[in-house]
Formats: sequence, structure tokens, C-alpha cells
Amino acid sequence: MPDEDGLWAHFLQRGSRPPLLSSHCWSLISSFYIRYFITFGPFYGIVRTVLLTYFVNLLESLWITSVISMNHLPMKMVQEENWDWFSTQVLTPYNVEQSFYNDWFTGHLNFQTEHHLFPTMPCHNYHKVAPLVRSLCAKHGLQYVKKPMLEAFRDIIR
Repeated sequence: MPDEDGLWAHFLQRGSRPPLLSSHCWSLISSFYIRYFITFGPFYGIVRTVLLTYFVNLLESLWITSVISMNHLPMKMVQEENWDWFSTQVLTPYNVEQSFYNDWFTGHLNFQTEHHLFPTMPCHNYHKVAPLVRSLCAKHGLQYVKKPMLEAFRDIIR
């Protein structure tokens, strides 16, 4: 199997496209919707169950867009400034205060600074490295920003 970088080149040379989802993924997706309609269909009917699916997907999309936006949009980055990689990763996002609610409902993306510094780290470990990142920022005179969730949402609107 070719490495990840050469995957598309491998398929293009063969004149075919890589599969978008494996058959295992399709079986999991199908299984979910079959169980979903078996569970809710008898109570709501087919049309209302489909509407419920769209409504839930709408809420999920609004929530994840808000979570991603509150960590990225409000911070100012001047393109003329020539920051090093670490400074860019620390100064462009900010964190939202840690709580069980924030951790669970943001998928630990309330630790955006740590996420930018360690993108391959499992997200449930971000709170463990946060004190180390804060001390490193203090050592180098970089601002480590952490806000309450409501203030972060207000920053999106401004």
C-alpha cells in the first residue's frame, strides 16, 4: 500500500479513484439509520422521523460551527508580523475555560491552543499539557488567552 502522501498519485496512475468510504463504513452508516428509523419511525412516522434527522443535523452543524468559530475568528493576526511557528500557534487561537460541560460538548476543542500545538495528541489529554503550555508562554512572554464560553460566543457576534 502506498504511503499517505502518495495515495492519490497511486490511484491516478491506475486511472481510478480511491473509494470515498469503505464497505465497513457504509455498513455502519446503514446500520445507524436502520436502527434510527426502527426506533423513531413507529412514534413519529417516516416524514417526521426524516424531519427530526434534519433538525438534529442542523443543531449539530450550528454547534460545531460555533465551537470552531469561537476559538479562531475573534483573535487578530496581522499578516505583516513575522511570527515563528510556536508564537503563531499560541497567539491565533484561544481557549475556553475548562469544565465538564465545555470538555464534553466541545469534544475537548475548548483547548484550541493545545490542539494547534499538538494536533495528533488525543484530545482528552489536552488538559494535562495545558499547564506546561501556560508556563512556556509565560517564559517567552506570550499571552495565553482563556475565556468563559459565553464571552467566547459573544466575541463571534462582534
